[in-house]
This record gives sequence, C-alpha cells and structure tokens, in this order.
Amino acid sequence: MRVVRPWHAIEELEKIMAFTKSQIIDAIAEKTSVDKKVAEAMLDCLAQLAYEHAKDEFTLPGIGKLVVIDRKARIGRNPGTGAEIQIPAKRALKFRVAKAAKDAILMAEPPPSAGATSTSAPAA
Repeated sequence: MRVVRPWHAIEELEKIMAFTKSQIIDAIAEKTSVDKKVAEAMLDCLAQLAYEHAKDEFTLPGIGKLVVIDRKARIGRNPGTGAEIQIPAKRALKFRVAKAAKDAILMAEPPPSAGATSTSAPAA
C-alpha cells in the first residue's frame, strides 16, 4: 500500500532539512552577485583549504574552527555482552563553534522564561 503525503508535509520537511551544496551555492551566488560557477569554485576552494590546514587548526571567522584532538586510550564496555574492551588512542577532528555564531543562532530563539510569576499587579 502506498502512502500519499500532503504537499504541506513535504514543504515542512524541506524546512527542517539542512542546506544542500547546491542550495548553498545558490545563496552565495545570489548574495554576492556572482555566477553560480564562481560561487561553486569559492565553496570548493574553502573546503580544500579546510582539508589542507585542519591539522594546524583551521578557523572560519564568525563560524568556528576545525581542530585535531588526541583521544586517550580507554576501557569501554560491549553493550551486548557487558564485556570490557580496550579502545585504542586515536586522533579525531572536532569543530568548535565560535561565540559569534552561538550568539547569532541561539539568540534567534526566545530565551526560556525564568518562571510563570508576574511582577505586575492584576488588573482591577
């Protein structure tokens, strides 16, 4: 049996999904008034720079930075059997979000209220 979904549900799903590469290219081209091929070349160049320089710490001002971290060896547990296993040390890549990005993104949402109490007097 085939399930038919209403169009508005698909549109809502598209709003939740992350930008695709082509959508990012379109946005860059529109905002900078350059051709899409130039925008794609800029995006590819940025990615290539990140790949080449992440080992030394690669920073995107206002967005964040890529850093390589060393994870220590540790003892873990097999969730199926409960047996202890040795997890070896390894290098990992981590992205640290810049404060400016955190503030810009998180301030877009209203902060949680401190409480439901009101300091104003009730209307008479």
